[in-house]
Amino acid sequence: MSFKSTFIIGFSATLLMTTSAFAEGLMVKDLYARAARPNAPTGAAFMTLMNHSDQDITLMGVSSDVAKRVELHTHIDNGEGIMQMTEIEGGITIPAGEMHMMKRGGDHIMMMGLTKFLVDGETIFVTFEFETGAEMVVEIPVDNARKPKGHDDHKSH
Repeated sequence: MSFKSTFIIGFSATLLMTTSAFAEGLMVKDLYARAARPNAPTGAAFMTLMNHSDQDITLMGVSSDVAKRVELHTHIDNGEGIMQMTEIEGGITIPAGEMHMMKRGGDHIMMMGLTKFLVDGETIFVTFEFETGAEMVVEIPVDNARKPKGHDDHKSH
């Protein structure tokens, strides 16, 4: 068994116990994924990224076998007061010692062309791809009923 396989197996076991992940100095907490609506062709994942290192960490991209296309996305104002989703070019940099929220109405992981339905209680695997070339496999629970804390769900999604 290779080091990468051993790391992924051990890492996945840790994720199952804690619902958080830690690698490359990055801790990922409060993860969940949800479909846009029941049996939808799209879904999204949300979480908090915490940089516990003394260097900036740049998340360049994401991938998963649950969708034909997986991207880092954000919402931007189109200049007419309407929010639109768009892919984040150049990745997301989490400064040393800081955190970055991946939340509804903001930055998030967008999954388009789902290859399987996102079913409550199941989990999906997403691979984070860093600027350094390192990868981190993250297990994300599906929770279609979860509502964002402290604000209403965006209807423009």
